[in-house]
Amino acid sequence: MRGRGPPRPAAGRPPTARHRLPASPARIGGGPVNDPTNSPETRFVHAGSDPARQGGYVNPPVYRASTALYRDTAEMAASQADPLKRGTPVYGRFGTPTGRAFEQALTELEGGHASVLTCSGLSAITTAILAYVRAGDHILVSDSVYLPTRKFCDSLAALGVETEYYDPRAGGAAIEDLIRPRTRLLYLESPGSTTFEVQDVPALTTACRARGVTTIADNTWATPAFFRPMALGGGADAGVDVVVHSATKYLTGHADSILGAIVCSQESYPTVRAAAIRLGQCAGADDAYLGLRGLRTLGVRMARHHEQGLELARWTAGQEGVAAVLHPGLPGDPGHALWRRDFTGAAGLFGVELHPDFGRAAVDAMLDRLRLFGLGHSYGGYESLVVPADPVSHRLPGTWAGRGPLIRVHVGFESLTDLKEDLSAAFEALRC
Repeated sequence: MRGRGPPRPAAGRPPTARHRLPASPARIGGGPVNDPTNSPETRFVHAGSDPARQGGYVNPPVYRASTALYRDTAEMAASQADPLKRGTPVYGRFGTPTGRAFEQALTELEGGHASVLTCSGLSAITTAILAYVRAGDHILVSDSVYLPTRKFCDSLAALGVETEYYDPRAGGAAIEDLIRPRTRLLYLESPGSTTFEVQDVPALTTACRARGVTTIADNTWATPAFFRPMALGGGADAGVDVVVHSATKYLTGHADSILGAIVCSQESYPTVRAAAIRLGQCAGADDAYLGLRGLRTLGVRMARHHEQGLELARWTAGQEGVAAVLHPGLPGDPGHALWRRDFTGAAGLFGVELHPDFGRAAVDAMLDRLRLFGLGHSYGGYESLVVPADPVSHRLPGTWAGRGPLIRVHVGFESLTDLKEDLSAAFEALRC
């Protein structure tokens, strides 16, 4: 009969090759395309890509799914026997092929073993920490971390977990002195949120590993384009155990998605994955797809953020009314040497400390004068942003030496000439 098309596969059996679109393994999926020895620019394009499993198409479908059907009871039993739910699809909350494509890509880029997606950056942070802590534990957290992370760690006291904040300038010897018999983990963010201190990550991880302390690093600022804290040089003990990302920011890159990710070593993955399952963590397929799409242009975008951010930081440092620019890419920055050693570039995010004689009203007048810089939270998109910051309100005495008002600047993809003109007008308002 005409018009019937090819026969359908028998019920309960996977489709055979004749029911799939033709694919050439030499050109799509696997092989040299995903070779880890390829340059970073090539890995951004091909990491996690497997067109052979997608009918030859380069992007995976968006699997908006809750229920997954089993072929038979044997398959159902096998899936229920998998505590990490990584084999046969079980339920949408445990992940979809769309999310797993993003997880695989990010894992390859960070040099990890496996990844877990969550619904936001903060959920990635809290899940990674909760995976390890129990009542009676002590944890070390950098004093320069993202403020919501700090608030969460403060709340752990209600669960019997003690949080001790350490100076982000501390080296390995100082951390060794802070480790106690009940210290469970060290959480760091390098550069630090808002004040951008760069930490000696290999020294910290080496000290922690010698004492059995798990290390977690927030790599949202640099992304694997510029920093790979799991794959640092200096020996097998130099890398961190877990990396967390607010994929909302640079990884997705378009200010249109809320997404978090946790990249794990082989040893840490079962612990983190089990915690994510217990806590009900998951990411929607649409957000995972946007994250995967963002990874494909990450190298190009981060190169532009680096170029624009560094140039605007240099220019801002010379403006009247500016006391300091907090950017590790500037030669005079205290963290510049560590940044040059461990990083290959800088994000478009930095801090600007104004002279102490400017009050809140003057700073507000400056911010309200801006036309191109949006006044809003987050960063990592194509647009330039600015937001006031107040590290003095929560930092430990002595760990933040700044005295004047602080603003955080994110440099997007607008013309640098236009951005400088916008800031020049704002600085005029500041001085009025």
